[in-house]
Amino acid sequence: MRIVFFVNSIEGEAPYYTTTSLAIAAMARGHDICYVTPDGFVLRPDDSLSMRAIIPGVGKPKNAEAFIADLNAKTSTETIDVVDVDVLFLRNDPSLDADERPWAAHVGAMFGRLAVERGVIVVNDPDALAKAQNKLYFQDFPEVIRPTTLISKSLDEIRAFIDSQKRGVVLKPLQGSGGRHVFKIKSSKESNLNQIFEAVSGEGYLIAQGYLPDAVEGDIRLFLMNGRPLEKDGSYAAFRRVPAKGEVRSNISAAGTATAVKITPEILEVAEIVRPKLVADGMFLVGLDIIGSKILEINVFTPGGLQNIDRLYGVDFSSVVIEALEKKVSTRANYGSRLSNAVLATL
Repeated sequence: MRIVFFVNSIEGEAPYYTTTSLAIAAMARGHDICYVTPDGFVLRPDDSLSMRAIIPGVGKPKNAEAFIADLNAKTSTETIDVVDVDVLFLRNDPSLDADERPWAAHVGAMFGRLAVERGVIVVNDPDALAKAQNKLYFQDFPEVIRPTTLISKSLDEIRAFIDSQKRGVVLKPLQGSGGRHVFKIKSSKESNLNQIFEAVSGEGYLIAQGYLPDAVEGDIRLFLMNGRPLEKDGSYAAFRRVPAKGEVRSNISAAGTATAVKITPEILEVAEIVRPKLVADGMFLVGLDIIGSKILEINVFTPGGLQNIDRLYGVDFSSVVIEALEKKVSTRANYGSRLSNAVLATL
C-alpha cells in the first residue's frame, strides 16, 4: 500500500507530530509512504494528475527524530501518478497558510477531489473538509454540545454578549488554530478590550463563547476514528490538556501539559451525539476538545496528540489508524467505485 501524507511544508514537520507517528507506523507495517506539499500537484493536458512526492530514505527509522531529519534532507523526490496511490491522507492546517500563502490553504481539498475521481481513497473526505475551513463548521452540530456562542465582527455585539455571560467569555478568531489569539474576557468594561478586539478582528470574524468553569482543569482531547472513539486494549485515545499557570489556552503548542484522563459515560455520550454528522461527512480521523458535556472545537484537519497518548498509556494507536486504512483499501478493491469516498472514509 502507498500512503501519501499532504502537509503544509516539510520544514514545518516535527518529530512529535501525529503525522510523523502515522508515517512511521505505516512503514513499520510494510507500506510505502511519501509526503506532498501544496505546490506538489501537477494536472497535465491529458487530465492525468501527478504529485511531486518527497520520499524518506529506505529502511525503518530508528526514531522520530531520525525520520524527520531524513525527511528534511529530501533524499529522494519522485513524481508519481495518483493512480499509483492507495491513500491520500490530508494532514495540513489551512489556517497556517491563510495569511502568507492564501493560495495554499485550500489546495488539499481541491486536488483531493481530483484524486477521489481517479480512484484514490482520500481522508478526511475533501468535500467535507472544504466546508470545514473554519470554526463555523462546528455550528452545524447539535446545540446541546456547543457552548453559548456569538460570531460577529461588531464590537458592540461582542460587548453585549459579554455582558450576558456571568462567567465571561473566551474570544478567538473564526479562522485559526494552535491557541493563537485566544483571550479570556471577564467584563465588557475591561480596559484592553478594544486592543484585543483590534488584534483578533484583523484575522476576520470573531467567535465569543461563554466561559465554561470546568476549563480551569483543561480540556480533554478525544480521538474519533470512523465516527467512534478510537480504542485499543481497553484504552481510549484521549488525554487531558492542562493549561499552564495563568493561561486560558490548554493547547500543547501553548505550553499546555498532557496528562492521563478517564473517559466517562458523559464524554462517550458527547461523542455519540456528533457521530452521525462526522460519519455522513466522511471524517475518518477527528479530535474532539471537550470540557464537561460541551465541545469547544472539532479538529478535522490535523488532530494531534497520538504520541502523547503512547507516552501516557504505552498504547500505539497510530498502528490502529493505519490498520483501518488497510481495510478501506481492501474494501475499495472489492467494491470499486460503488462506494463513495465519503462512505468509505468512515466505513
